[in-house]
Amino acid sequence: MTTLPEMKLDNLLTRHAMVEAELSRQLPPEQFVKLSREFAEIDPVVAKIKAYREVAAEIADLEALIADPKTESAMRQMADDERHALMAKRERIVEELRLALLPKDAMDERNVIVEIRAGTGGDEAALFAGDLYRMYERFAARQGWTTEILSLTEGTKGGFKEIVAEIKGRGPFARLKFESGVHRVQRVPDTEAQGRVHTSAATVAVLPEVEDVDIEIKPDDLKIDTMRSQGAGGQHVNKTESAIRITHMPSGIVVMVQEERSQHKNRAKAMTMLRAKLYDAEKTRIDKARAAERKDQIGSGDRSERIRTYNFPQGRVTDHRINLTLYNLPKVMEGEALGEIIDALITEHQAELLAAEGV
Repeated sequence: MTTLPEMKLDNLLTRHAMVEAELSRQLPPEQFVKLSREFAEIDPVVAKIKAYREVAAEIADLEALIADPKTESAMRQMADDERHALMAKRERIVEELRLALLPKDAMDERNVIVEIRAGTGGDEAALFAGDLYRMYERFAARQGWTTEILSLTEGTKGGFKEIVAEIKGRGPFARLKFESGVHRVQRVPDTEAQGRVHTSAATVAVLPEVEDVDIEIKPDDLKIDTMRSQGAGGQHVNKTESAIRITHMPSGIVVMVQEERSQHKNRAKAMTMLRAKLYDAEKTRIDKARAAERKDQIGSGDRSERIRTYNFPQGRVTDHRINLTLYNLPKVMEGEALGEIIDALITEHQAELLAAEGV
């Protein structure tokens, strides 16, 4: 039987009781919110710990009954049958607990900013970037999330040279963080008279939204420019300077938002993008430093790496990180089957974490 770290389970039970007691008292709002979040995180884990220990106690009682020479043979057989059923139940609970005890990514529950940029391939790459955006938009809708475009630059023949969108909901970063990387497409472009397959690429970056408390931005480090919005928008486009461009001078990171008519709203969205980019830059720096000491784990977010190929002539999608190939490309592009790939990536990630933790 797989063993569990009993001392860690004891500590979680103790902490759960302490937090529960604290929440019954009058607390400052900030402390109450912080403890409520912690309680919500550990409460389901504690429920599994209690279920695990209840089953273990029942098994121990049955084993004592079976070992007792005074127990009649019929009763011993019934007890043994029940014991085997409970042992199977205990194994299921143990596996659930092993996953529940894995360290959580602090950003998993955050909203995300998804950046998609056309790479090699010219117009075809821009069209593919548009396809990827629609794939994520449809996937998000299936999860009950909302998607809002923050900025975009259209391709000359459709699609996007670049598009940045915000996805809000319950736990989008936990599901989408494995999408960061280079996505490659192989298909025959509409403009290809000879029917030859072309290869193009687009880069996806998935950044968790961060709050002021997560990263400090000094006002003096910012250069903020206002300008007239470009593109569709009717007469309004030429009348007001609602577009906002913010440059973070120490890092050189530049963000621009022009989707709203309100300068105030565009500025707020631009700051959201900037915080996410700065947080991601710092995380990337730390990950690279750690990579020198240990093997990079899946989902490291290395966006220089080709992670997936979409082959339209063969109707297949291959994720190169886990050697997974699905022959249902249309459903993947509709956002319907993308979850299968994401689930497989999460399972692989959890397996690596379990191996590293020795849980």
